[in-house]
Amino acid sequence: MQTEFHLSTRGQGLYEFTRDVQTWVAGRGVATGLLTLFVRHTSCSLLIQENADPEVQVDLRNFFARLVPPTTDPSMSYLTHTYEGPDDMPAHIKAAMMPVSLSIPVVDGALGLGTWQGIYLFEHRDAPHQRRVLAHLSA
Repeated sequence: MQTEFHLSTRGQGLYEFTRDVQTWVAGRGVATGLLTLFVRHTSCSLLIQENADPEVQVDLRNFFARLVPPTTDPSMSYLTHTYEGPDDMPAHIKAAMMPVSLSIPVVDGALGLGTWQGIYLFEHRDAPHQRRVLAHLSA
């Protein structure tokens, strides 16, 4: 079973879509299985992360912004792929460091996530984007 989730981003940050995934999985009638999510882009990532305290998302975004600054930062002057904007190559680097796919067990017809875990798309570009995440559910 497969579907595609469409997410609209408003720039860099984490965008939770756990409920959409939970609803889709619950409607498939699979008691035990494995869900694979795969983002179809090279400048964003997928994460399972805490969804209780929004400060976690702020801190993650700030950490990765410091770790991989835009190409306008003097420390990034070695980069050559700069014609798509100062956030483009740093976005590719961040996506190379983080997962672009996730595997989540399905237990008793529900996602096997922990109490405070949520599924996020981590947008690494400054401009709004339409992102696509493929979902594949195996029984």
